[in-house]
Amino acid sequence: MSDHVFSNARLILPDAVIDGSLSTRKGNIAALAMGPTTVTGHDCEGDYLLPGLVELHTDHLETHYAPRPKVRWNPVSAVQAHDAQIACSGITTVFDALRIGMDDEADLKVDDMRRLADAIETGLAEHRLRADHFIHLRCEVSSPDVMDAFASFDEDPRVRLISLMDHTPGQRQFTSLDAYRVYYQGKRGFNDEQMDAYIAKRQAQASKLTPQNRKDIAATAAERGIIVASHDDATTDHVREAVELGTSIAEFPTTLEAAKASREAGMNVLMGAPNVVRGGSHSGNVSARELADAGLLSVLSSDYIPMSLLQAAFQLAEEVEAITLPDAVRMVTKTPAEATGLNDRGAILEGRRADLVQVRLVGNVPIVRGVWREGRRVA
Repeated sequence: MSDHVFSNARLILPDAVIDGSLSTRKGNIAALAMGPTTVTGHDCEGDYLLPGLVELHTDHLETHYAPRPKVRWNPVSAVQAHDAQIACSGITTVFDALRIGMDDEADLKVDDMRRLADAIETGLAEHRLRADHFIHLRCEVSSPDVMDAFASFDEDPRVRLISLMDHTPGQRQFTSLDAYRVYYQGKRGFNDEQMDAYIAKRQAQASKLTPQNRKDIAATAAERGIIVASHDDATTDHVREAVELGTSIAEFPTTLEAAKASREAGMNVLMGAPNVVRGGSHSGNVSARELADAGLLSVLSSDYIPMSLLQAAFQLAEEVEAITLPDAVRMVTKTPAEATGLNDRGAILEGRRADLVQVRLVGNVPIVRGVWREGRRVA
């Protein structure tokens, strides 16, 4: 942890952008000053200096571990490759989303998820990683093996967030069975007869397993102090159920109705940054931009494109009149940090961690020019 002075910067504070300088001491932000400084240090050359980004939901790690069907990369090497891309995208705190509860046809199994979790721990213990890593368990509550898989993470202190997912055909993300068929027949290569059998099987499993699994996982999370997120809520009944289970984050609500109900219930509404950058949902659900326009969006996640997190923040500030640059930056820094109990980071404020990103905006795509975690340069 080195002490630094960052001069000639456009500092993005929680509620303002100021021209000035910032100094760090022992890994924390020590002082802020407006205007020029005579103290020598790191010259930001007029670039933006913002807090390190906080990513709550990315399954990007899987693409490094399983780059091709049936191919498995060395898990520690995969974590390092993932971490490098995360850090170079300005993300200094990441919740790696590991799925538990698998389809029979899934390429990855729970043993792979446990292997990746152990590799994250190894990477941190051996100082291989640039970002701070936690685990987000994506729990497919309709799956027969989800409770056994959940138990395999009982002793893992790095699990700080769980989401209750249910991808049963005919509801939530896949209200349209036609859309579900297009997605899974393309992904699995099923013919029509195989697809019919698969849909019937998934619906039968969900009817039998989902209600109790959802309650049991949420109860265990509450006992262990783990934050609970809902996933793909589509109706006010879904939101009501989420509230009863102690949910505080609504991930990817699929309708304006569900997003509004979630916010009214005091939840943070999380949407995908790729949704912002692309201008809509790839599944045809409500767009993040529509929620932003309605004042309902509070957190962004890079989901499957790490660089989208930073790009979406600048894009929202440019395109949505009611959202300032500090507002947009809070969605990728302060709000997700505080939503998961990480109150030591996520904002350029005295005493917070010196997790910092130097950014130059060229056209509509930002360039990351430097990343520091606890005052130490990592990218």
